[in-house]
Formats: sequence, structure tokens, C-alpha cells
Amino acid sequence: MADPAVIVNPQITDAVTQTNVKILGDAPGMAMGLLYQATAQALANAAHNATTAQQNANTILQATTTQGVALLYGVDTASTAVGIAKILSSK
Repeated sequence: MADPAVIVNPQITDAVTQTNVKILGDAPGMAMGLLYQATAQALANAAHNATTAQQNANTILQATTTQGVALLYGVDTASTAVGIAKILSSK
């Protein structure tokens, strides 16, 4: 009985070898492509998070400013009310 390795057609072994070489040759390019894609996705997420944080900060700052202005407008009214209460209670 003959050895099976001898019976294999050389064209088949050449095709398998060339396929392996192609896969090994494509691997670095695929790896760099995946790296660039992952980096781009991470940077896009960071930009989106920064935009969302800035929008939230602007909302909080606007609410704080509104509350501060309301407090300033209320100081005069409160002091007038205290003064009037003292005047009325002294009689």
C-alpha cells in the first residue's frame, strides 16, 4: 500500500499553501483596519459624551442663574416686608 502523502496531487498542496499565505498576508492589514475602526468609535463616543456633558452643564448653569436672579429680586421685597412688620408691630 502506498503512502497517502505521495498520492496527493501537487496542485492541491499548492492551492492550500497559497491560501495559507494569503490569510497570513491579509492579517496585518485586517488588524490595522480593526484598530483604526475601534479607535474611531472610541473617539466618536468621547465626543458624544463631551457634547452631552456640555448640554447638561448649560442647563444647570441656566437654572442656577435664574434662581440667583430670583433671589436677588426677592431680597428687596423681603427686607421691605421685615421693615413694614417692625413698623406695624411697634404700635
